[in-house]
Amino acid sequence: MAVGDITILEDDPDLRSVLRDCLREEGFSVTALATARQFLTHAGEHRSDALVVDIGLPDADGRDVCQALRARGDDTPVLFLTAKDALVDRLAGFRAGGDDYLTKPFSFDELIARLEVLVRRKGTGSTTGHGALQLDPVAHTASVADVTLTLTPTEFRILATLCTNGLAVTRRREIVRAAWPQGAVVHDNTLDTYIRRLRRKLEGVDGAPEIATVHGVGYRIQ
Repeated sequence: MAVGDITILEDDPDLRSVLRDCLREEGFSVTALATARQFLTHAGEHRSDALVVDIGLPDADGRDVCQALRARGDDTPVLFLTAKDALVDRLAGFRAGGDDYLTKPFSFDELIARLEVLVRRKGTGSTTGHGALQLDPVAHTASVADVTLTLTPTEFRILATLCTNGLAVTRRREIVRAAWPQGAVVHDNTLDTYIRRLRRKLEGVDGAPEIATVHGVGYRIQ
């Protein structure tokens, strides 16, 4: 019996193969995928116990992939496995919804130990996201029914952060940290400008959520 079901998103074919084989030897059931598009399709059809996600992908940023999962209510534990080892990158990974962060090169024993911990405390399948809205981190779009909205990467991250928190209020600082993961200095009026742009794009689309202002605190989706 498998000790856990793991899905890997890694674009390097050699490392992807090694990860798959080594984890299978440890008793895990493993699916290894190369692109964000494949990964998101698989995640929508199959519930894993934990996800291993690279950040530097050919078709998307792994952090945007994680945000897209969280926005649609998928709370499967995510371990970022990446060469990005700067503090600002690690913090950005956690703020995007990651549960753990391991940098390359790494010890397989440590990876296995971390995955075992994540599998033991795997998500319960809660759905905090906005179900009507589907976010695509590859194309940076948001879709409601048959209407697709094109977003900038920053708009995508802001909307994903709001959707992840559901009806709860998202503080301005939290939005800024998620939307500008490299730690840029962002003025209040800059965030306000992006919120206005998002509202304009969402207005008039049947079933699209609205962004409500909670004065002195932040914003929430409704």
